[in-house]
Amino acid sequence: MTSTGAEKVDQTLRAVLVDVLGLSADEVGKFDEGTELFGAIPELDSMAVAGLLTEIEERLGIWIDDDEFEAEMLETYGNLLVFSRDKALQ
Repeated sequence: MTSTGAEKVDQTLRAVLVDVLGLSADEVGKFDEGTELFGAIPELDSMAVAGLLTEIEERLGIWIDDDEFEAEMLETYGNLLVFSRDKALQ
């Protein structure tokens, strides 16, 4: 994995969180690997999950199969980032 590829995934993922959830860029810019997402951010509710995943797929050019999705993926920003990087950079 190249650092530019990994950085691009990180930037894309942050942009998706801003655009889909309506969070501020400053807030999302402060997210680190341990930042809690689902259950901690009111905007990320069960209704928003599908839109978030669809936008991640579209912007990163990936496909997330139903059997790949696990709730732990949305527990923290780090979990979502690792999953997205693995899919995008394989």
